[in-house]
Amino acid sequence: MAKHLVYLEQAEEGGYIVSCPTLSGYVTQGETKEEALAMIKDAIEGYIASLKKHGEPVPPGIEEAVESSSNNLASQRKNF
Repeated sequence: MAKHLVYLEQAEEGGYIVSCPTLSGYVTQGETKEEALAMIKDAIEGYIASLKKHGEPVPPGIEEAVESSSNNLASQRKNF
């Protein structure tokens, strides 16, 4: 399975927000980092399965790496 970049950030009200910019509109959240990442993984897998089922193109993946910015937002590339 391809790897997709996800952005993980701490929400002001608590918990974490995670999005996948290569899959337009894919944003979810969780109480913990692990829960948020599990939620986006499930969303990505479901979306890609739907694209394949309907014969639509699947967005390309990226190379694995981890980055973080100075404002405490972490960018994590995961194999989802």
